[in-house]
Amino acid sequence: MSEVAVISRAQAFLELARAQAKDGLTWGEFGRLLVELLRLAVAGLDAVTGMDGPSKKLAAVGLAATLFDSLADKCVPLGAYPLWLAIRVPVRMIVLALAGGAVEAILPMIRSSHA
Repeated sequence: MSEVAVISRAQAFLELARAQAKDGLTWGEFGRLLVELLRLAVAGLDAVTGMDGPSKKLAAVGLAATLFDSLADKCVPLGAYPLWLAIRVPVRMIVLALAGGAVEAILPMIRSSHA
């Protein structure tokens, strides 16, 4: 699989996720979408030749950042939005740190399922 194919599949996933979230999203649903996106990205990027491991991880976390930037606001109730504006950046940093760790945990699962 090429890097372009992985990005194309991830973009299609993101479009579907945006459509699902148009009426709002719970944090649980956001978490499920994040894990699904990371599994898709890790599986695809693992098959890409010509990219080193850190670049693949960076690409996967970049997709997680895109998901967060696209959907996290939809998880916040209107009444909590002023607070959300104050904590959004640190929450984003935490989510992306967790995504980086999840990539490390997902990779062995992906590889063992292909063995």
